[in-house]
Amino acid sequence: MSKWCYNYDSGEYEDIDKDGYSWTRGEYVNNWDDSEYRREEEDE
Repeated sequence: MSKWCYNYDSGEYEDIDKDGYSWTRGEYVNNWDDSEYRREEEDE
C-alpha cells in the first residue's frame, strides 16, 4: 500500500510506497518525506 508523500526533488506530493517507489513517476525516489510510514511503525 502506498501513501501520498512529499517528494523534495520534484516539489510535489506523489503516491510513494514504503520502499521509496513512486507510482506517480514510475521510478524509485531518494529524497522524500517518509514520516507517515515512520509514524505507523511507532504506533505498532
